[in-house]
Amino acid sequence: METTSRAGAQEDTGAPGGSTAGGGPAARRTVDGYLSAPFPWYGLDEAFTGPRWLMQVTAAADGTVQHGAVGHGDEPTIRAAAEDGLDKERFAVVVTVAANPVRRSGDGTGTLEATSVSSAAWLAGSGLLSQTWPAQLDHSMRDNWLAQQTEVCFDLADDLQGEDWSSLSLPVDGVPTPFHYRESEYGWVLAGSTGSGVHLGAYGRGMSAYGLGFSVVKDIQAYA
Repeated sequence: METTSRAGAQEDTGAPGGSTAGGGPAARRTVDGYLSAPFPWYGLDEAFTGPRWLMQVTAAADGTVQHGAVGHGDEPTIRAAAEDGLDKERFAVVVTVAANPVRRSGDGTGTLEATSVSSAAWLAGSGLLSQTWPAQLDHSMRDNWLAQQTEVCFDLADDLQGEDWSSLSLPVDGVPTPFHYRESEYGWVLAGSTGSGVHLGAYGRGMSAYGLGFSVVKDIQAYA
């Protein structure tokens, strides 16, 4: 399976969906990583007029940025479901993954894994899980649940042609683009590729994926 490693070096937070949003010091630190990426970042297009916020980037051992995420709508609070059993959050997170083949690491110590649409699907799926707290689980049980579901998510990302996925066409920079799409009780996940050298993943709750469009982020600092 061509996916990004599950143990990449990350800036600020360790989970694929970990948020450093809100414009505070963590968000200001994080924007530096976005600015150093050698690929374009994607977010929701101009049709979305709600809040936008930074999450985090992930870099290889040599410091090269590999992928990152930006959020739209409400910043998810994973305890909401555990506290009142009702999830009123409306958010969509877009994950941008550099499209890379297997290659030597910059420091010459080994190789970097290839990335593919499966990489974007894995990061989006695990990101959704990281923002989910099933109401019936306490803290220790959620840790076990998260580990188990993350393995399931990895397997699903490895089988994008399987029956758990359907097809969905959404605009990317105004061009209709095919995506792999699936829903669960916790939200939705999708993944596809662009014509600009990146793979896209996305996940969300409370916002329908069917009406979304994606475009290159013109000014990433606007998310901070």
